[in-house]
Amino acid sequence: MALALHTRGIATRLVLPAGSAREAALVAGSEVYGARHLLDVVQRFMSEGTALQQGEEQQQPAADGWARVHAAAAPLYADLADVKGHAGAKRALEIAAAGGHSLLMMGEPGSGKSMLAQRFAGLLPPMSVDEALESAAVASLAGSFSTARWMNRPTSAPHHTSSAVALVGGGSPPRPGEISQAHHGVLFLDEFEFARSALEALREPLETGTITITITITITITITITITITIAHAARRAEFPARFQLVAAMNPCPCGYLGSTLKACRCTPDQISRYQGKLSGPLLDRIDLHIEVPAVSAQQLIDAPPGESTASIRSRVVAAREFALQRQGSPNQALQVGAIDKHAALDDAARKFVYNAAAKLGWSARSTHRALKVARTVADLAGAESVGVVHVAEAVQYRRALRN
Repeated sequence: MALALHTRGIATRLVLPAGSAREAALVAGSEVYGARHLLDVVQRFMSEGTALQQGEEQQQPAADGWARVHAAAAPLYADLADVKGHAGAKRALEIAAAGGHSLLMMGEPGSGKSMLAQRFAGLLPPMSVDEALESAAVASLAGSFSTARWMNRPTSAPHHTSSAVALVGGGSPPRPGEISQAHHGVLFLDEFEFARSALEALREPLETGTITITITITITITITITITITIAHAARRAEFPARFQLVAAMNPCPCGYLGSTLKACRCTPDQISRYQGKLSGPLLDRIDLHIEVPAVSAQQLIDAPPGESTASIRSRVVAAREFALQRQGSPNQALQVGAIDKHAALDDAARKFVYNAAAKLGWSARSTHRALKVARTVADLAGAESVGVVHVAEAVQYRRALRN
């Protein structure tokens, strides 16, 4: 109601119960008052009427149960400056935020993958009111909405033992899963050791931004001791929004120390192959950036000064995102094949570089298009109209294959 009045340009004062007032005050520019009891409202207006009759310039003190409710404070995110080192990983986070790209980080335990991922949401452009309302609606449906998190991009971090239903949604009646609760925010999958069925369920929402859930009810009717009839019918069909940015982290092997300079890996080649094989080729193809996150030395951890702040990086992200929106009306991640050909704008040298990289690395068509989208984002961060070799070369290094 508050949003509808604001959209129509109607200046109105709203008097609501305290809980509703906190939600209505989230609409920018609204004048909302919360009242504990109807008598508080009566007392307030009687006081105002008396003051006007007496010609008093100063308004009477507010009743105990009456108060002006203001919008929540500006969003607060953990600062990326807290993370020491990891210049390469921070650059990948900046690119992912600017273009709306998904990201996979691989590194040994304790290397800082989770710390980086938990600060990613702060790099994204500020939420619009429409985005915040959509996010709040999904959270409200899941019973997790809080006015304290208004305009904060959500970070959903399910445990790796979560089932496919918990991840994508379901139940009767259907409820949004973790991917929908991350709508307009971040889905962080730590350790990436989810069941394969749960991971494969991510393929549809990563492409479409929605997840469709059909609930089938099975009714069993026993006619005799030996005859049973089972009737199945679709009872409900629900579609939930799931436009999130995927940030995943995983170890390179079961013990976590493949390629480490600190500890020796104890895993056999067969164990490593099975471990990395949980991620299918089609799912990996849908993740735009693959990076390695090495461990930080004790000296660097203690002596290094704070890194660049989240606010500083976000300013570049916002500028690059605006550059893309003005050019094509969508983030680079959302570009389809025809739009990639039009907006990637490769020069001749860059085009040859892509040909050679795709051939030598054995990329699929999807992998090639993903790399081109990332290259377009790298160019946007540099303020370049066309995509050059330097932009493509950086994009190529973010599609490293898993080591096995």
